[in-house]
Parts: sequence; structure tokens; C-alpha cells
Amino acid sequence: MYRILIIEDDEGIAHAIQRQAAHWGLEAQCVQNFRRIPEEFTAFQPHLVLLDISLPYFNGYHWCAELRKLSQVPIIFISSASDNMNIVMAMDMGADDFIAKPFDASVLIAKIRAMLRRTYDFGTGLSVIEHRGVLLNTDNNTVTYQGQQLSLTKNEYHILLALMQNRGRIVSRETLMKALWETDSFVDDNTLTVNVNRLRKKLDAAGLSGFIVTKFGQGYQVE
Repeated sequence: MYRILIIEDDEGIAHAIQRQAAHWGLEAQCVQNFRRIPEEFTAFQPHLVLLDISLPYFNGYHWCAELRKLSQVPIIFISSASDNMNIVMAMDMGADDFIAKPFDASVLIAKIRAMLRRTYDFGTGLSVIEHRGVLLNTDNNTVTYQGQQLSLTKNEYHILLALMQNRGRIVSRETLMKALWETDSFVDDNTLTVNVNRLRKKLDAAGLSGFIVTKFGQGYQVE
């Protein structure tokens, strides 16, 4: 199990991240003593650190530099101070990524998992997502149903991936667009509608009518 150290003094945000991480099989621990962050880091030995800028006693830049003396584990800043100067400073201090608050929890977890994959080359245990007989292989980006492989565009695949990763939960249109932006596909609201409709038609043709359900005013859901 991969371990995430959360250095965030807003307990509501920290515990929300901790719960979401646990949902995806990640062990997350919130820092308790903001004077002794290196000691908690050493004791927990995390694979990745989430770090806020505004913290008690010393700011996140200070702790980023201190942690870099101990380890090269990925560090992702999470902060509402998301102007260019703060982002550049975070990267200069040794951070690997920067996520602006407020953020969507599913997007944050997607970024964490992507960072862990790139750093530790994991994924074999999570390479296939199954739901209602649909097999989504995240190693080779293929979709198979009853022995037939469906031909999907990159956008269609990532939409289906986001929905299946959150099966049973409603995924907002904004979350889907952000997921596509993470793959360098900068879609707008109309383009998302076109992609979802095309994906539905392909699923319908394969015998999966109603696989994606529209929740009006909320988003989409794979039930």
C-alpha cells in the first residue's frame, strides 16, 4: 500500500483527502505536530507528500526544502495561493506539482495516482477495471465486452475511465472536462457532450444500452 503524508493545517481538508485516499487503497496520514514535520516524515516514510504553503510556524517552502534534504519522494503543493510566483517558487524549492484550491477530490487523487505510477512504476494490481462485464485495461487503454474490443478515441476512453473509476457515484461535467484537460485535451462543454454521445452510441452498439446514465443538472453516472 502506498503511503501519503498530508501536511495541511485545515483539518477538514486534510481528513477529506485522507478519506478519499483510503477509498482508492492509499494509506494517508495527516501531520499532527507542525513543529516536527521531518520527524513525522521519517517515522511514516511516505511515498508522496501533499504540502500546503500557509502553515503554522514555518511555511510550506521551508518544509519542502527540509524534506528535500531527507528524500526525493514526490511533493505536490496544494494551496489557494496559486499565482504564477507561488507556483514557480514551489517548483524551485523542489516540488513536483502544484494543485490550486479549491480542487475536486477525484482530480487530486487522479494526479496522486499518476505521480505514483510515474515514480514507482506501479499499476499491475489496478490495470483492469470491471463493471457489468465491461473490462477497461488501463495498461493498454482498451475496452472489451463479451470478447469484443471496442474502438474508442482517446477522449472517449478517458471519459469512460473517469466514470468507471467512480462507478456508483455521479461525476460532474466539470470533473470530466478536468480529467480530459489532464490528458492535454482542452475540451469545452459542447465538445464534452459530443464525446459522451459518441461513446454512448458505441456502447449501445455493443449491447450496453443505458450503461452511462445522465443525472440532469448533476452529471453522469455508471450504475
